[in-house]
Amino acid sequence: MTEQTLSRMAVEVLTTADGREKTALSRRHAAAWFAAREAGETIPLGRAAPPDFPARPDKPELLDPRDVPRRRPGSPKGRLAMLHAVAHIELNAVDLHWDIIARFADVPMPVGFYDDWVKSADEESKHFNLICDCLEAQGSYYGAMPAHAGMWRAASDTAEDFMGRLAVVPMVLEARGLDVTPGMIALFEKAGETGAVEAMKVIYAEEVHHVAYGSKWFHFLCGRHEQDPKEAFHTLVRRYFHGLLKPPFNEEKRAEAGLPPDFYWPLTETTG
Repeated sequence: MTEQTLSRMAVEVLTTADGREKTALSRRHAAAWFAAREAGETIPLGRAAPPDFPARPDKPELLDPRDVPRRRPGSPKGRLAMLHAVAHIELNAVDLHWDIIARFADVPMPVGFYDDWVKSADEESKHFNLICDCLEAQGSYYGAMPAHAGMWRAASDTAEDFMGRLAVVPMVLEARGLDVTPGMIALFEKAGETGAVEAMKVIYAEEVHHVAYGSKWFHFLCGRHEQDPKEAFHTLVRRYFHGLLKPPFNEEKRAEAGLPPDFYWPLTETTG
């Protein structure tokens, strides 16, 4: 019997198409990882080749961002579309966190790195299911609307750059979630949609940790390579992120996650 490894577990999640099945498997693998850790053991990292693109269900239809229908966020249909978009983001986040484990397994890292990303993948799996529950409570489901086709672009662009992946995914994309989520919570509160409010508050609290993990391990790698973290971050984001960062920023939560203003404010302006 082939020994189970963390990389193989990651690839199993990445190659599972159905969202509920993918997240159930993700949570089982995370539980197995932490059960072994608590028993004083560690599942070996191993090697397993992740796919270029994770498996996806037939629905939702994936469209160019310009072609995804716009809906007024204050309307019931607009709020439903917002929940659908969040579910899509969370499902991609599950795959992103497992992908970073398998894709960069050749880079020696402390076991704490894997603890952090397995925990993040587990939490993103929980987030996807919380939002799916909200959709289903309103007679909808994940896949009922078109979704953004470009969600995996950051992963593809940084497939061969470990530090670039950390800079762009947790420290830019997930940090953006810290900026916009309070406004989304306020919209659902105004509409009296308590289930969505509770789900979004869980997501908001836990996303701070994911950004913090990105910052922590980015700084770790900068130390290993004797690079200045701020300069390296600016270089990598300008290389891999398409466009400028856009304020307003949630400076309090970003600081809590280890992102000071001098990391991101310079990236709101073009250089040269």
